[in-house]
Amino acid sequence: MKRPNIIFYFTDQQRWDTCGVYGQPLPVTPNLDALARDGVVFEEAYSPQPVCGPCRAVFQTGKYPTQTGCFRNNLALPPGVKTVADYFNEAGYETAYIGKWHLASSGELEKTPVDDFTITAVPPERRGGYKGFWRAADVLEFTSHGYGGYVFDENMNQCTFTGYRVDCITDFALEYLDGYTGERPFFMTISHIEPHHQNDRNCYEGPHGSKERFADYQLPGDLAALKGNAEEMYPDYLGCCCSLDENLGRITGKLKELGIFEDTVIIYASDHGSHFMTRNRDGHLNGYDDYKRTCHSAALHVPLVIAGPGFRGGKRVSDLVSTASLPKTFLAMAGIDVGEEMIGEDLRCVAEGMAAGRENVVFAQISESRVGRCVRTKDYLYSVYAPGINGGAKADSDIYLDDFLYDLSKDPYELNNLVGDSRYDQVRDRMADLLAAQMKKAGEKVPRICRKE
Repeated sequence: MKRPNIIFYFTDQQRWDTCGVYGQPLPVTPNLDALARDGVVFEEAYSPQPVCGPCRAVFQTGKYPTQTGCFRNNLALPPGVKTVADYFNEAGYETAYIGKWHLASSGELEKTPVDDFTITAVPPERRGGYKGFWRAADVLEFTSHGYGGYVFDENMNQCTFTGYRVDCITDFALEYLDGYTGERPFFMTISHIEPHHQNDRNCYEGPHGSKERFADYQLPGDLAALKGNAEEMYPDYLGCCCSLDENLGRITGKLKELGIFEDTVIIYASDHGSHFMTRNRDGHLNGYDDYKRTCHSAALHVPLVIAGPGFRGGKRVSDLVSTASLPKTFLAMAGIDVGEEMIGEDLRCVAEGMAAGRENVVFAQISESRVGRCVRTKDYLYSVYAPGINGGAKADSDIYLDDFLYDLSKDPYELNNLVGDSRYDQVRDRMADLLAAQMKKAGEKVPRICRKE
């Protein structure tokens, strides 16, 4: 069987409901929607860690952030951990990485790293096993803005760009494809930063004209109820998402031009979503503005569409899945079985209904804003936090307190916290037991989970 090419096209801070295939009424993602019609849509995909660095560590290693030590931003991928790129190299694949890396620098949270590659070239030994084509910056939001900036190539030379960032990052991916000889299959990651807010300007930077183009937006139910800064930011946020989609179309167009589209699997996902400063208002946050860092669906629920060999037929999967399963799934696409060396499951088995007896449960770890954990089932979302512990200093705790419990069948926008409602005491106890079991499965010590007084 011919091994496919694999493209992981992933975005930063993109909610699932920005996409037409998930119900977005405006024409934001026509190219993704077209892929979805022929591929597989995972309707209930959730991030295992809604912060950039930790989630990227999961994507590269197939291990939880608490297993690799990369439990928050500003912690480098440790040397010696075997990565997705290492497996693909061993299997004879070409590997290419374009965009944001965020796994090379180390230091204290929100301070200048001790090992600082945030705005300089990432040396080869800190690239997680990627040995070929490289057009990346460790912290892309530090080396660029919505328009203009720079990355570095595999020889550590600076590559400056002047246009809209999504277009220019995609240009680098097209540069790889134009030079592709076809001698070996490839695994390419295109790691965009959009629609992440621009840190030093604290706003979303859509292409010029986004405010006018998406002026007729409809806010999702949680944002309509809680506001945050969504009314100001949402049109540019959608503009970013639309640009990502237009550039996805450029990639698929190039694959068709080269005659390799039918031999290529495309995975579209995001590291986490955005709650537009509507959550984390209850005193747990460590004093900075926040768009993620919570177990609410606004931060955890992400788009996940896979299309290509093994993922065809226009299927929609309603099972709960974690994007922690992506590394194992990538490797399975290439015929590489890692067994229990990686967490998660082969999502093709889920899509084809071959995962009999699987738990329809997802688990997530929270850092920085708090030391937190949550578990989600079809009907309930339950979250806990560690009292008095700085989420930037420690990865875990022996003791956790109730944070929130939502009845998702009655409250899909997670507006009514039932954790202290005596009518839900038995549900709370079942969810607490389930969460403790998931933490143990993730290699954590079994905690004491206490009721909040």
